[in-house]
Amino acid sequence: MSVARPLPHDAARLHVTGEARYADDIPVPRDTLHLAFGLSACAHGRITGLDLDPVRGAEGVVAVLTAPDLPAANDVSPSAHDEPLLAEGVVHYVGQPVFLVVAVSHLAARRAARLGRIEYEQRRGVFAYEDALAANARFEDGPRIFAKGDAAGEIGRAPHMIEGTIDIGGQEHFYLEGQVALALPQEGGDMVIHASTQHPSEIQHKVADALGAPMHAVRVETRRLGGGFGGKESQCNAPACAVAVAARLTGRPCKIRYDRDDDMIITGKRHDFRISYRAGVDDAGRIRGIEFRHLTRGGWSQDLTLPVADRAMLHADNAYHLPHVRIESHRLRTNTQSATAFRGFGGPQGMLGIERVMDHIAARLGRDPLEVRRANFYAEGQTTPYHQTITSFPLREIVERLETTSDYRRRRADIRAWNAENPILKRGIALTPVKFGISFTLTHLNQAGALVHVYRDGSVHMNHGGTEMGQGLFQKVAQVAAQRFGIPVEMVKITATDTAKVPNTSATAASSGSDLNGMAVGIACDAIRARMAAHVAERHQTDAGEVRFAEGRVRAGGADYAFAEVADIAWQARIGLSATGFYKTPGIEWDRIAGRGRPFHYFAYGAAVSEVVIDTLTGENRILRADILHDAGASLNPAIDIGQVEGGFVQGAGWLTTEELVWDDKGVLRTHAPSTYKIPACSDRPDVFNVALWGVPNPATTIGRSKAVGEPPLMLGISVLMAISDAIAACGTGVRYVALDAPATPERVLAAVDRQREDGGAA
Repeated sequence: MSVARPLPHDAARLHVTGEARYADDIPVPRDTLHLAFGLSACAHGRITGLDLDPVRGAEGVVAVLTAPDLPAANDVSPSAHDEPLLAEGVVHYVGQPVFLVVAVSHLAARRAARLGRIEYEQRRGVFAYEDALAANARFEDGPRIFAKGDAAGEIGRAPHMIEGTIDIGGQEHFYLEGQVALALPQEGGDMVIHASTQHPSEIQHKVADALGAPMHAVRVETRRLGGGFGGKESQCNAPACAVAVAARLTGRPCKIRYDRDDDMIITGKRHDFRISYRAGVDDAGRIRGIEFRHLTRGGWSQDLTLPVADRAMLHADNAYHLPHVRIESHRLRTNTQSATAFRGFGGPQGMLGIERVMDHIAARLGRDPLEVRRANFYAEGQTTPYHQTITSFPLREIVERLETTSDYRRRRADIRAWNAENPILKRGIALTPVKFGISFTLTHLNQAGALVHVYRDGSVHMNHGGTEMGQGLFQKVAQVAAQRFGIPVEMVKITATDTAKVPNTSATAASSGSDLNGMAVGIACDAIRARMAAHVAERHQTDAGEVRFAEGRVRAGGADYAFAEVADIAWQARIGLSATGFYKTPGIEWDRIAGRGRPFHYFAYGAAVSEVVIDTLTGENRILRADILHDAGASLNPAIDIGQVEGGFVQGAGWLTTEELVWDDKGVLRTHAPSTYKIPACSDRPDVFNVALWGVPNPATTIGRSKAVGEPPLMLGISVLMAISDAIAACGTGVRYVALDAPATPERVLAAVDRQREDGGAA
């Protein structure tokens, strides 16, 4: 068996030795030119003067381009055609590209780009939620609403009512490899693009539009990414189009690589949210009716704001049955970087809203937060706010096992006793669940293709539409092929994702990389294997169904061949040893306007217990221990999946504790470098970090009965924020609910501690 084995990442040795080749490592021709953008210093205004003579006269500059110089479409938007590559008279955020410098070196281009003189007629920028609402600055005419039952009526009739608001900050992707693209002009006007992208087909599409060429004139290749997290789903369109346009105009290879500051200033982030809630509950803490109001800042262009906000609404229930619910979502336009996809794609924000509600209910009723969560868990057969029926819900069993293995009850009692004896340091603990829907909510994206070749020596070569960004997708898919042919995984080679080999691919996103591409590869392998089996069966006068492929051998009718022998025999018999595979996710339908349907093929589940300690004098905090039990179905590769769970948890904890984005009142991003933006370091991970997989096969039909594991673990980090809230609550009498916003920076923690010590207000 090749699947379900904990094999190392296929490029692990290359990563460690530095041999792994990324886009910036590709050797370039001697005459390659290098690009840099000249950026707006104004958040909103009309360009009244543009003096680029100093730029053109700078050493090493070959060309300087503005919007009128572009040969065709000036648009890099993934959806709404509202995002020009270069500004057209008006700028909308600090960092928007206004002109493009083409020079003989990376350094020369960057230096020259700083010399442009741009004059503006300033306009009032829109930054805050309140300003956007007042200006009616939106990406849709009004709010999007999902509803089920009579939320307002049930809230009014409930014995208890709670209400509150939580502000949830955004997040910088901080992929280790920044945005980079290389264009190599070919004969006949064709263009080859090497890009660090999660979506090669979209790059192909946007570059073709930028050149005024058909898509067949553009080939995009991506071997691997040094991290993506959603930040290379649409944000890489601009650098790819820039190098393509410059290569077309100069006839020379062109390359661009954002330096870290430029990357953070130009590119979009995770959407920040303000979630207000009002809920009516019974004496046991069960929600009878609930209303949510989501405000999200989408930045200056639409990008992927609509589906991100939709998914936040789709995860406003998390693991809880909300019989009467109303969710209202406002998608606001602001003069900041265009917010974009980020691991979880709105799900984490929506999920955090309901987890805040659960803790608030527990505080109001004086109950254990875990018991309140249990009281509200789904039962099979109940429906979500968008009317999808829950057909499988293992969270009760997952939580019960985790409660036992983590020793949650005893530790919670010990923490209370410890806090009573320690006035300065306070500890907290929390257990939170995850239920995350798997599928693209834009139905037509749930498709994938693959191309598989078997060579006459028995080696296998394949391509598929997914991109490898460190998550182990290539290794998992190679294991699928190896299992189908019954050969060692070392006999399978997956090469760079290439739009000339597998066309019209979807982004590697929505946690669907293994689901979609694994199935497509499996279908292609099955087609080749069936041909080989039929030929062997005919030779030995047996049924093709009796032919067995295992352990590098092919057995039929008493004959025993090496797989390579059968491949050579089939080739000599003129049997086709190449096949394409195509897969589309079955049984999904979604009406986003009505808020009804079955947008998800299945749900991935998990739960985490986090224990933290805070310093009440400084607001600093540490994660002492984390225990996680995560549902990956019948894992294709447990070692890789556990790594994904660990990384997702730490990234989620970073989002909710240390990673703070700060803009000043002029719209300038002040946290635009590692010196001012703090991602978690190795020392920030829990000292005790226990991760296990649930290991129950997926009831839905997926590749190997596995479940997606890319995005769901990030939301396990919500347990850290709730544990910090629990620690803060120990500073008071429980009269005032903690109401901690995210990220829980030391300043916010310290302010919350002070509020608890005041012992005023209502819960």
